[in-house]
Amino acid sequence: MNKPIDITHVVLTTDRLILRPWRESDLNDFYEYASVDGVGQMAGWKPHCDIGESRSILSHFIQGKHVFALEHRGKVIGSLGIEEYIEENYPELDALQGREIGYVLSKAFWGQGIMPEAVRAVIEWLFSAEKLDFIIVGHFDHNLRSRRVIEKCGFRYIRTTKFETRYDTVENSIEYILYHPERNDE
Repeated sequence: MNKPIDITHVVLTTDRLILRPWRESDLNDFYEYASVDGVGQMAGWKPHCDIGESRSILSHFIQGKHVFALEHRGKVIGSLGIEEYIEENYPELDALQGREIGYVLSKAFWGQGIMPEAVRAVIEWLFSAEKLDFIIVGHFDHNLRSRRVIEKCGFRYIRTTKFETRYDTVENSIEYILYHPERNDE
């Protein structure tokens, strides 16, 4: 089952990043990377067409209290959300508590190991502070960069499903799970 998550007072740090709740002052940084062609499509959404669209989505991030801003050298370069997974798709997990993660990174920072660094920090926090039993993550079959992040972070393949994007396409979603290290489900 989905465990409630609230990151309002959570700040995680890594060697290169600060993962923190979003602020309204992050709007320009958000629009800068979210408006670039090829970024959003990897996560199922079109590039932001104007700053008003970014403002609306930023407001949802702030109100939802479950999406980290990834700050690098004082600039927000991506996001990492702790989303609700679709429980009906995973009846075998009904007795356990978990969530799904999703992430987006500015194209200017692809290939530098930044996203695995962020994902590892969130995994550690979710397992140690939030006591989750598992974390789910997925990627579209053509998103090889995301697949590498998932592999580097130790997730294990569980299934392929269909995912309807926000731009009216249906993609294969390759899905993975990571159990809490003290569980013996692997």
